[in-house]
Amino acid sequence: MSARSGSAPSRSSARPVLAAIAIAIAGASGPAHASGDVARGQTLYKGCADCHSINENAVGPMHKGLVGRKAGSVPGYDYSPDLKASGIVWTEENLDKWLAGPQAMVPETKMFFDVPDAQDRADIIAYLKEKAR
Repeated sequence: MSARSGSAPSRSSARPVLAAIAIAIAGASGPAHASGDVARGQTLYKGCADCHSINENAVGPMHKGLVGRKAGSVPGYDYSPDLKASGIVWTEENLDKWLAGPQAMVPETKMFFDVPDAQDRADIIAYLKEKAR
């Protein structure tokens, strides 16, 4: 460690800086919010399209009408029993949690893909709200 000349900042002058850092960290790791970018979400959704479609069931269930729908309720899709019984309703908050780690919400779900970045999740959710009505 090297010594620095000059005086150290006082505790009272460091408090606003520490508070700003704490707020920034909390915001960075918090849930996605309605501030998602629909166009970017559309681009990101292409990765989801390996299993999902807006209008048709595929490997995964269709996403038409997803926001506000009860999990496990799309006719013609064979959901895991645990997801059917979960009682989850696809709100923005629940979609954010789901995309962050589906296995954490419903351990026996078929969904294995996660989206670790909060902004990516927000953008995908914004796209689904807009385009999958």
